[in-house]
Amino acid sequence: MEKIIDIQHLSKSFGTHEVLKDIDFSVEKGEVVCIIGSSGSGKSTLLRCVNLLEKPSGGQVIYKGENILDDKHDVYEYRKNLGMVFQQFNLFNNHNVLANCTVGQIKVLKRSKEEAEKVAMEYLRVVGMEQFVNAKPKQLSGGQKQRVAIARALSMNPDVMLFDEPTSALDPEMVGEVLKVMKELADLGLTMLIVTHEMAFAKEVADRVVFMDKGVIAEEGHPDTIFNNPTQERTREFLKRTLN
Repeated sequence: MEKIIDIQHLSKSFGTHEVLKDIDFSVEKGEVVCIIGSSGSGKSTLLRCVNLLEKPSGGQVIYKGENILDDKHDVYEYRKNLGMVFQQFNLFNNHNVLANCTVGQIKVLKRSKEEAEKVAMEYLRVVGMEQFVNAKPKQLSGGQKQRVAIARALSMNPDVMLFDEPTSALDPEMVGEVLKVMKELADLGLTMLIVTHEMAFAKEVADRVVFMDKGVIAEEGHPDTIFNNPTQERTREFLKRTLN
């Protein structure tokens, strides 16, 4: 398998507080990796270090065989290859749905308006939002906004999709519609790195589950192993708290 992202000895501190400690893990092409763990375990910080929204304090972020953290690499160019979906949607409130999905393509990828709109419509159809192209974000539900955010990220044709707790800001009845779209993307063979607290989703969709605790990867493996037969006591305790 081809490693798309390979994280080696990654650390991150905020002042004297060490949030990530000597993290090693990789994501292979076509793989769906779910990161689980308690609040404050470092999950979202790890994701933000992967796309360099946070600069790691140490270690390497290797993308397609090259360390992105050395000085000769353009962070901006690297980020073009990663689609990011945030907890809070981060849509442009002054743009309609279609413009939200084209502005990045036109500005960053230098696509023509016509081409950008064609690509955007393709992905708005994938997420079931094509009939809302003229709506502004304030006219949409949380679940609809998140589906637009997913279409916007997909429109940039990224190598990897990163999801940071994509359902945590949603009402319970809207969680399902977003997870359904993500499951369909996994079925299409998209490479995805997902921070989530949706355990049933991780169990069903992930190729690999990474359990983080206190800034380290405490355990990782196939969902069946992690959920049904974890080797670490702290994994067992976390799952007992979460699943009961």
